[in-house]
Amino acid sequence: MDKTCIIYGSSTGTCQAIAEKIAGRLGIAQADVYDVANITADTVVGYRNLLLGTSTWGAGELQDDWYDGLEKLKGADLGGKTVALFGCGDCESYGDTFCAAMAEIYEGLKGSGAKFVGQVSTDGYTYGDSAAVIDGQFVGLPLDDVNEDDKTDGRVEAWIEQIKDSL
Repeated sequence: MDKTCIIYGSSTGTCQAIAEKIAGRLGIAQADVYDVANITADTVVGYRNLLLGTSTWGAGELQDDWYDGLEKLKGADLGGKTVALFGCGDCESYGDTFCAAMAEIYEGLKGSGAKFVGQVSTDGYTYGDSAAVIDGQFVGLPLDDVNEDDKTDGRVEAWIEQIKDSL
């Protein structure tokens, strides 16, 4: 696996816990796991792979720290890098915007020259609508660690198996 970092935005700690779980399963050092509030455009220079995670708030909005973080990543040279997205959402209370914040990151970076991997089938998910579904698939790994916490580990494992050869 090439040099990989995880960048997450978390207001309640759920997305941070998922980021740390992914890091542990992939053997990514804690020093390579960043809170998006603390990054600069230079943070990603030494990495070939970026795993980007956000929670979704309100009507499908990014976690607050991602607004500045996304602008910083837009200012970085992402050409030739591999990006995989993961997101936390609430499929019951916010089923009409489930994990939609992943779409904000995807749309913001899709013209960056980065290659996106890790799209996930909508099969097995219960939700009403999501901007993160493009061409019939989620743009990354959607998780509801509150209402479907019993599915989180299996979904994380399947996603890691899917992306690890691309990293």
